Amino acid sequence: MINSIATENLAVAYGENLVVDDLDMQIPQEKITSIIGPNGCGKSTVLKAVGRILKPKGGMVYLNGHDIRSLSTKEVAQKMAILPQSPQAPAGLTVGELVAYGRFPHQRGFGKLKPEDKKIIQWALDVTRLSEHETTAVDNLSGGQRQRVWIAMALAQQTDLILLDEPTTYLDLAYQLEILELLFRLNREQGCTIVMVLHDLNLAARFSDYMIAIRGGDVIRHGLPEVVMTADVLKETFRIDAEIVTEPRTGRPVCISYDLIKDGVN
Repeated sequence: MINSIATENLAVAYGENLVVDDLDMQIPQEKITSIIGPNGCGKSTVLKAVGRILKPKGGMVYLNGHDIRSLSTKEVAQKMAILPQSPQAPAGLTVGELVAYGRFPHQRGFGKLKPEDKKIIQWALDVTRLSEHETTAVDNLSGGQRQRVWIAMALAQQTDLILLDEPTTYLDLAYQLEILELLFRLNREQGCTIVMVLHDLNLAARFSDYMIAIRGGDVIRHGLPEVVMTADVLKETFRIDAEIVTEPRTGRPVCISYDLIKDGVN
């Protein structure tokens, strides 16, 4: 398996609070990977460390086989786009203006957008179905549309790797499917490597090629959804007693019910 991202003995802390310690993780190239786990387990922290938003306390992060510390910020931005949870655009900014920010890593100094930049921006708007909203203020869009704008900005960076922290947060069921179907299409048609932190286990299993279950900063299990979405793995990861079935339309595992595991009860 060719890895787009790999960590080796990764340790990340907030002040004196060690959140992730000695983490070894591999993200396969040109696949959709979801990271799942309980609140506070280190999912978002790992994503931020990989995206160089947080500086690791120790260990290594490799991007396409290269020590990420050896790459400049601009080089990383040309290879990787990262969307934090619930990003906010400056008031009054239009869809086209926000998407255009994605071209900054490819510009020199404060240079103007070149014809090639404008072509890529238009492509990003088209593929995310936002062309008709190019001059609309981002503030005036629905939650699902705003999320598509941020994804379009990431696409305008022309990176092979996109990291997303809870891309479906605060969205209703239809918008969640809209965003995940867009990411699925981008992966299949453009070959983008997608890495997501998701809370919804069933959506993670439905749209992912690969899943990583984390608890307490440790990888509990990784592999195909069928390997990770099992009663035993969810018991160890979330402390729940889950019932897993195969969804007939997709053939993917689905958690249809679960109970809390009480202290001292297996």
